[in-house]
Amino acid sequence: MTNETTVRSRILDIAIMLAEAKTWEAVRLQEVASRASLSLEDIRAEFREKDELIDAWFERADRAMLTDAATLAHRRLARHQRMHRAIMTWLGALAGHRRVTRQMVLGKLEPGHLHLQIPALMRISRTVQWMREAAGYQAVFPRRALEETVHTSIYLATFSHWMFDDSPRSQRTHRFLHRQLKRTNPVFSCGATLSGVHGAGYHPSHGARRAEVQGDRPIH
Repeated sequence: MTNETTVRSRILDIAIMLAEAKTWEAVRLQEVASRASLSLEDIRAEFREKDELIDAWFERADRAMLTDAATLAHRRLARHQRMHRAIMTWLGALAGHRRVTRQMVLGKLEPGHLHLQIPALMRISRTVQWMREAAGYQAVFPRRALEETVHTSIYLATFSHWMFDDSPRSQRTHRFLHRQLKRTNPVFSCGATLSGVHGAGYHPSHGARRAEVQGDRPIH
């Protein structure tokens, strides 16, 4: 880990800690600098504005999701199950600070914050594309555009559901996501074949039936 990465991580950790003690809106960079024994210029060298801390927070989730995607447990799953795991791993990386995450998102949605909302839309697109890479989707245009639209709607709906889910280990969100992916399964299975350990005869619905028997297992 480089020193720059360490400094950025410390700044973010302190900002999250302060937000937990009060609210994200109440966090001030001058207090973050004081707690981190840094100057405001040190903070600015890493983050041009407070909103960039939110991007860094979600980048942590991206890294956690992609790190998990490299594991054998992830690669052995059917494709739609890999998407389920990718989304829940991403959310799981934020689960320790769900209230603060909710405040971050709701703050971006305030009227008049177009300068925050447009970059946020671009970030959503990037995250969904990385999730699709992690799950192994390989469609090309125009089918790719359709799949990305469906996956984006599933991701946003699941994220919104998760933000207010107080069930143990986000079980309600697991079930919600399972239903969403099962409902849209025909969009992705029509004319598609799975690569990987399952071989040519495998169909995504086989994994769905197995998931129904085993139940949704939390991934954090």
